[in-house]
Amino acid sequence: MIKAGVRGNSRNSRKIGNTHAQAKASGNLFWDSPRLINSVADLVFIFGGVLLAWAGLLVLQRLPILPIKNVIVTAAVPQVSGAQIEQVARTVITGNFLTVNLAAAQRSFEQLPWVRLASLRRQWPDSLVLTFEGQHPVAQWSSLDGEARLVNELGEVFVATAPPGMALPVFSGPEGSSAQMLTRYGEFATQLATIHRDLVALRLSQREAWQLKLDDGVVLELGRDQPKTPLAERLTRFTTHYASVKDRLHALSVVDMRYPSGFALKARKS
Repeated sequence: MIKAGVRGNSRNSRKIGNTHAQAKASGNLFWDSPRLINSVADLVFIFGGVLLAWAGLLVLQRLPILPIKNVIVTAAVPQVSGAQIEQVARTVITGNFLTVNLAAAQRSFEQLPWVRLASLRRQWPDSLVLTFEGQHPVAQWSSLDGEARLVNELGEVFVATAPPGMALPVFSGPEGSSAQMLTRYGEFATQLATIHRDLVALRLSQREAWQLKLDDGVVLELGRDQPKTPLAERLTRFTTHYASVKDRLHALSVVDMRYPSGFALKARKS
């Protein structure tokens, strides 16, 4: 009986000892791992450094040191006044010489009418140098919403009104087709110059059919570009026979060039 009791106590003692050992091992897993402790400490130091830098930046922005005193415009745009530039500068140029956000300010200056690109850089110790690239219109863009737009020499559409006295051809076409139309305009205008006619309007339909209006009011229907009868070939047919029909063009409104080997004439309405 005593032996049985002793054996039972021995097993219980071993179980209790194992339980304490397991609890001790599991409870000290973090503190017994220097690598884990160092990793957590590094993260805490990094996070603290970021917060400290952010707080320092906020303090630096508010300190009255290195203030921006001048905005020097080295390349101006005639259509943009000094008052417009000053208004934007007062709105978007914040902070001091070191903290001013140049990229955000540039984007705001590029919203001014007739400005294509703006460049802004620091000039020690208290100035910013502002350079503009202006828009150079080559055509008017006819939009469905009635908003005044122009086309620059790169085929880009921008919001602006043509200056008084500036005669520009009128482009009308689907959104995104302005660059293609500018290329075609150059080709068509070169061909028409051989008969001393100017191209005053160019239209591209949704079906990609081309219509030209000349300075004498005559409209040329060229239709769609096709491999068998390219647009250049149709327009060449018109310029070749222009001399023979020139005397009758004052009574005509439309010349239909969509035929494979000829063209049709439509008289003006009386």
